[in-house]
Amino acid sequence: MADKEFTYSDVSEHTSKKDIYLVIHDKVYNTTSFVDEHPGGEEVLLDVGGQDATEAFEDVGHSDEAREILDGLLVGTLKREQGDPAPKTSGPSTTTASKSASDAAGLGIGVYALILVGGALAFFAYQYLQSNQTKA
Repeated sequence: MADKEFTYSDVSEHTSKKDIYLVIHDKVYNTTSFVDEHPGGEEVLLDVGGQDATEAFEDVGHSDEAREILDGLLVGTLKREQGDPAPKTSGPSTTTASKSASDAAGLGIGVYALILVGGALAFFAYQYLQSNQTKA
């Protein structure tokens, strides 16, 4: 059954809680049986039902277990036709994840530097004020 090909038009007909298909990395998944079990709630799946959910799936950073569950829901592949939207991503978003991690690390270092400089300024201001009080 996973050999079946679906068009975007086919997938877009499956958008209800009782019949919901998603496209992730050009593979078509029937997530109907998983809607009630989805840890993020049914709304998450319903929001992307009948659409390419690749970006949403990868942005969340699903676990290996989630990917195994997804493999069990595979019903076919997406057959792209002229006029279809371009794929959201070509594969798992490792470059985006590593870029985000390095951005977060850079921000963390910046915050520590700001605290360190602020602390040093406060210390020297305190010392200056104390020396002026003892002179007066």
